[in-house]
Amino acid sequence: MYPKKLKETAMNTFSTLARYLIFTGLSATAITTQAEDKFRVCADPLNPPYSSKDLSGYENKIAALFAKQLGQQVEYTWLPSRIGFIRNTLKAENDNGEGYKCDVVMGVPAGYDLTETTKPYFHSTYVLLIAKGRGWDDISDPSQLANLPLQRQEALKIAMFDRGPGTAWLQKNGLLEQGVPYQSMTGDSQHNVAMQIDKDLRAGLIDMVILWGPMAGYVESQSPKGSYTALEMKSTPDMKFDFSIAMGVRYGDNDRKQQLNELISKNLPQIQTIISSYRIPLLPIPAQPAAKDDDD
Repeated sequence: MYPKKLKETAMNTFSTLARYLIFTGLSATAITTQAEDKFRVCADPLNPPYSSKDLSGYENKIAALFAKQLGQQVEYTWLPSRIGFIRNTLKAENDNGEGYKCDVVMGVPAGYDLTETTKPYFHSTYVLLIAKGRGWDDISDPSQLANLPLQRQEALKIAMFDRGPGTAWLQKNGLLEQGVPYQSMTGDSQHNVAMQIDKDLRAGLIDMVILWGPMAGYVESQSPKGSYTALEMKSTPDMKFDFSIAMGVRYGDNDRKQQLNELISKNLPQIQTIISSYRIPLLPIPAQPAAKDDDD
């Protein structure tokens, strides 16, 4: 009798273990399948022209393009793009401890320190944007600002940020005293930097600004065509204005990086058509871009 009872106990234990393994296996499969049904993006809800909760940004459009080709739905984790953005989105685990909040940041500098980056999908430059009809219509090259008569220089009202190559250029050319100070990250829940600059240009608080290409494109798009003179800033050996933009994933997420690289290669003409529709200046993508940033 004892061996028979022992055998029955062993069989019952095996049966229970088998059911547990099957159940957990199915649960894991369900979780994996559910995750694969989503193209999970970390994004700022109010950051035109990049991303917006109304999905009007060019990063929203590219995410939708990729998700459609993968047979997935886009799912957003929204957080203002401030210091700690990567830590609190891409690298943050879900509250239930299963996986991460999101998987892709649609736009980071190529070679960004805080994420693994894909191949770049566009290359742009900073732009000197000058409002027309304010007495500066004769400016056709940024270098002219440094050589203006003192009286004209003193009348300059040019936006100056707390960081970035635009401010470095103003300092190099002796124009810091003409700068109107702005922060690179506004902390404003109603306006991102591009929106604030657009508002202040319209109000006449500033007449010109050196802005990163996508933001300059946004400002131009908010006014009738021809409202601004847009002069591309040219990089020099000691001052870089042009950068490549890629997508960011977690370090070690190599399968996703490869998948995104394939999607970028396959869709590059369409991606650049989307971006250029936002009046963003596009330059040829260098073979090996090397851009770093420590904003987050």
